[in-house]
Amino acid sequence: MGKTISKLKSKAKKVKQDIFVLVEAYKHPKTPLFVKLLSIIIVAYAFSPIDLIPDFIPILGYLDDIILIPLGIIIVLKLVPDDVLKECRENAEKAEKVKKKNWVIGTIIILIWVAVLFWVITLFFN
Repeated sequence: MGKTISKLKSKAKKVKQDIFVLVEAYKHPKTPLFVKLLSIIIVAYAFSPIDLIPDFIPILGYLDDIILIPLGIIIVLKLVPDDVLKECRENAEKAEKVKKKNWVIGTIIILIWVAVLFWVITLFFN
C-alpha cells in the first residue's frame, strides 16, 4: 500500500511539473500556434477552480482532475517539437516554479471564468 501511495505522489508531482513545461512551451517561439493555444487551455483549466464536472458529484467529480488534465498534458507534450520540449523541461526545472504559488495568475484565471460566466448568463437571459 505504501509503495502505491508513493508511486501516485511521484506521478502527481510529474503532472504538476509538466504543467509548468506547458507554460514554458507556450512562451517558446518555435512552438506552433495550435500547440500554444492548447497549452493555454490545459494550463488555465488545471489552475482553474471551476471544473467541467463539479467535485461534489461522487466519483465523476474527480474524473477531470484524474483523467482529463493528465491526458491533455500528455497530448500537448507529444505535439511540442522534441528540441523545444527538452529546452522547456530544462527551463521549468531551473525556474523551480513548481514550489511557488502564483496568486496573480490565479486571480486572472478566476476573473476570466467570471467574465465568461457573466457573458453566458447574459446571452441566456436575453
